[in-house]
Amino acid sequence: MDRHPRDRRPRKERLLSDHATETFVAHRNLLFTVAYEMLGSAADAEDVLQETWLRWVKVDQADVRDERAYLVRITTRLALNRLRTMKRRKEAYVGPWLPEPLLTTPDVAEDVELAESVSMALMLVLETLAPTERAVFVLREVFDVGYDEIADAVGKTPAAVRQIAHRARRHVDARRPRETVSARETRAVLDSFRRALEGRDLQGLLDVLAPDVVVVGDGGGIKQAALRPVSGAGKVVRFILGGLGKTTERITVDPTTVNGNPGFVVRLDGELDGVMAVRFDDGRISGLYYVRNPAKLTRLAAETPLTLR
Repeated sequence: MDRHPRDRRPRKERLLSDHATETFVAHRNLLFTVAYEMLGSAADAEDVLQETWLRWVKVDQADVRDERAYLVRITTRLALNRLRTMKRRKEAYVGPWLPEPLLTTPDVAEDVELAESVSMALMLVLETLAPTERAVFVLREVFDVGYDEIADAVGKTPAAVRQIAHRARRHVDARRPRETVSARETRAVLDSFRRALEGRDLQGLLDVLAPDVVVVGDGGGIKQAALRPVSGAGKVVRFILGGLGKTTERITVDPTTVNGNPGFVVRLDGELDGVMAVRFDDGRISGLYYVRNPAKLTRLAAETPLTLR
């Protein structure tokens, strides 16, 4: 018996299928980035990509003029539908909800625009937008998609999209992080923070934290985390050292790149405890976003490629 039977489809059909596959693969990182920025969840973004693929292979390729735009439109519509259903899930979430952290490739950190758009700080701001506002903001401000294309993707008129984009931009700008700092510029601060955390050094932590620093923890009701953000250097240090004081396990803090920005992988006695993203303002740490929920720590074996193009 022939273990590898030949594909008996007509040659034209095979070529169209191959072309559809090659096109999808070529744009896959872009489509994942679009879905992730809209959803804040890599798992949900992967589900959206699977649905996008299933719809894409059924499309008559001869009718598609701009393949990239067509794929982005499918992804946006599916992500928007999922974003609306995720709202109910987030409302029932225990404690603060943080985006799923991604270990990202060096080129993401080097692209300032991309690194800012996927940073934990900005992704949290996007959480305050309504689903359609978020979709419009992401497509227009991050991916520079035209108003007509966005209108097709979200089911609005171009005029309505312009108004939504203006409103969303104003909302985000009022809450946008003031400064984006490269990992190179902040290496000394990161090293000092790492040593202070591993050494449980109160003064060392105070030296690198901004007076108005905020810690947001996400345990998802599975791992212990503060049920609301902790603000102010003194309170943050007491909170951190108080938590560490409850364990005798050795803490190790390994620098990495989280969502295109500086961060750490934290382990207790060699076991993964969580991923921490760091935000800087004026040379000090102004935000710590600590994800402990195990369901959000499944993509740490490899870096995730993201792109705006």
